[in-house]
Amino acid sequence: QVQLVESGGGLVQPGGSLRLSCVFSGSFFRLYTMGWYRQAPGKQRELVAVITTGGTNYADSVKGRFTISRDNAKNTVYLQMNSLKLEDTAVYYCNAKLATEFWGQGTQVTVSS
Repeated sequence: QVQLVESGGGLVQPGGSLRLSCVFSGSFFRLYTMGWYRQAPGKQRELVAVITTGGTNYADSVKGRFTISRDNAKNTVYLQMNSLKLEDTAVYYCNAKLATEFWGQGTQVTVSS
């Protein structure tokens, strides 16, 4: 069974930065496609970024500002978020996908002045 635990969320001013971390507990981390999703109040959950063995992919709204990376030795995936905007406010969820899909519990990111 896979467990995902996110951390790193918080309150930040517009233009600021945060780095989210997601620790994967389970086997074969390196084989999983790892992603970050977010859900703002009243909106559907949306893909932010995904990383596979072949590369990365980003939502248009975060391209050039966010960077997803992974450390297979630490079973951890990161989301570096720079130049944060008010509209980035959401609960951010870590996702792991192989034959089955798993979700973390989410971490709140609030961008506010």
